[in-house]
Amino acid sequence: MSSAITRRKLLSGAGSGLGALAISTMLAEEARAAKLHDPALSRAPHHPAKAKAVIFLFMEGAPSHIDLFDPKPVLNKLSGQPLPASFGKPITAMGTAGNTLMGAPREWKQHGKSGLWVSELYPHIAKHADKLAVLRSCQSDGINHAGGVGQMNTGDILSGRPSLGAWVNYGLGTANKNLPTFVSMIDDREPFGNAKNWGAGFLPAVYQGTLFRQGPNPILNTSLPAGQTDERQRARLAYLAAQNRDYAQRHTDDTSLDARVRSFELAYALQKSGPEVVDLSGETAETKALYGLDQPETAVFGRNCLLARRLVERGVRFVELYCGSGSGWDAHTDLEGNHKKWCKASDQPVAALLEDLARRGMLDETLVIWGGEFGRTPFNEKGTGRDHNPWGFTMFLAGGGVRGGQTIGATDELGLRAVERPAHVHDIHASILWLLGLDHLQLTYQHNGRAERPTIVAGEHIVKELWES
Repeated sequence: MSSAITRRKLLSGAGSGLGALAISTMLAEEARAAKLHDPALSRAPHHPAKAKAVIFLFMEGAPSHIDLFDPKPVLNKLSGQPLPASFGKPITAMGTAGNTLMGAPREWKQHGKSGLWVSELYPHIAKHADKLAVLRSCQSDGINHAGGVGQMNTGDILSGRPSLGAWVNYGLGTANKNLPTFVSMIDDREPFGNAKNWGAGFLPAVYQGTLFRQGPNPILNTSLPAGQTDERQRARLAYLAAQNRDYAQRHTDDTSLDARVRSFELAYALQKSGPEVVDLSGETAETKALYGLDQPETAVFGRNCLLARRLVERGVRFVELYCGSGSGWDAHTDLEGNHKKWCKASDQPVAALLEDLARRGMLDETLVIWGGEFGRTPFNEKGTGRDHNPWGFTMFLAGGGVRGGQTIGATDELGLRAVERPAHVHDIHASILWLLGLDHLQLTYQHNGRAERPTIVAGEHIVKELWES
């Protein structure tokens, strides 16, 4: 038999070898990146940070900007009339673009030295007008809740990418030893997208958020089982960790096992620190009343806001709180009743959080963000509600180096589209990261041979007006 190598065999073998080499190189790059970014360590930012922590107050379901922070007198004047032809016919989630305009019969007042406009639905937050930077020109790509909530959390309307909190965790590491770096808190239901909203995507799984639920034990599996002693549990975990690390050394491309090992270690630490951080008995009666814990309408979100302050106080970098999990703000009908309910639930707790952080000297280094996945349309749905509006809506930011008492950007005279200083979700994410000392162009992770970043291929328009005069 001839031992000669044909041209076809040579090219085939070489091609396979190059492919294997490329795959092994990519896996090695990802493994090195994971080791360089040890989540147990704190890392230096890219530039001096204005904020050390983030509290993201997520109003899920999409609050109506034109009923809260963006008054539209022209809309009230044209209420009941068709959308003018000059505005085109937007494609809406429920196909309501042909419906008539619906005014916002609000009582609007200017507040603080800055004269910031806030409606009567948010009287407590209005008292902190001079702390707020109201961004009226936000934009997103999702016209439904799954896509909108997903993009506001991960930058993409599709699944699979890391959440913003995971990127912060990856970029800065931990600032404490016994608590998670990234926490997500829900109220009565889970949000659209569930775990992907605090997931790590293609980042090593260890960077995902830790979910805090409602009830006396917000952190699952942190209580010792009946009959289990601390010493016995520690010995069992040590044995399990040794076995897992032995496996991990032989499978360096599998980050999920390392995440599981670290989660066991964190869970063990949380058995000591977790009960203390969620125990509010040490808080004064005045503080509890400030957050509205003594009122049924505000108790749930108020408790989460107070927990957020306690977590940040103890070195947690990123805390996300859902108000209206499962699209509570989604006012397709009876916007009046819906928004009165959820504004009541969130107004006092949010104002309390701003006041509490300020009086403790924490607000300057804690970035507070308020907003939902998109806004709502100026035309009606079913006569009494509003459809989804991703083309122009409002968020506000406070603390963390933000210059308060200002509005940035604008929507058109009906509140349908951003027309001045538009800020896409990617731009908002890039701005949040910048305030934390992270450049979104430098914050990269090698995935499938590509240097992925939080803002994908966008977000170059950082909203510097948030902190610059």
